Amino acid sequence: MTTVAGALAAVTAVFAVVDWWAAATDRPHVRHVTKPATLLALIGVAVTVDPTVSSFSHTAMVVGLVFSLGGDVFLMLPEKWFVAGLGSFLVGHIAYVAAMQAAPTSASWTLVGLAVVAVGIAVVGQRVVRGVAAGEHRQLVGPVIAYLTVISAMVVSAFGTEAPWAIAGASLFYASDATLGWNRFLTPLRWGPLAVMVTYHLGQVGLVAWLVTG
Repeated sequence: MTTVAGALAAVTAVFAVVDWWAAATDRPHVRHVTKPATLLALIGVAVTVDPTVSSFSHTAMVVGLVFSLGGDVFLMLPEKWFVAGLGSFLVGHIAYVAAMQAAPTSASWTLVGLAVVAVGIAVVGQRVVRGVAAGEHRQLVGPVIAYLTVISAMVVSAFGTEAPWAIAGASLFYASDATLGWNRFLTPLRWGPLAVMVTYHLGQVGLVAWLVTG
């Protein structure tokens, strides 16, 4: 890791921890700064590292982070921007899939990934979709299913790389979105907002770490 990337990683950690505190104590005005700042600093890390993956994978991961930043911003806005946030993250995951599919892949580990997402969909995903269908925002069923499909593909692609950092990052991202969906469409969880952000940020860090560990 370059000196600049190391410094930006430290900045990312500081913003992330402050954002976790703000999420736990319900301080939206603080989060309007810390939430996008965390991803912005992490994008800086991704841009300035010396990657061990291909240049295509490196570029695609940066693109995915940029769209994740866009999703973070949209989800801080009023409810009418929720679909835009979902769409921005969906495009980000497509970029992550492209990045990881461009790396060498393992058929056996891909099957493990398929098993993991099958369990996730059976235990949480289908319940969230039913919650959306039964709630006040039935029009979101299609976008939520599309998003679930793409993030599941991202997790499967991460397992296919056999890379521990990619697998950990994607799995944490999956857990974050599962918690977010449960909290939003089923039952609000007391520590839901904090759990969503901790797993989300650590998941993104794991995916960036894959750039330098391959």
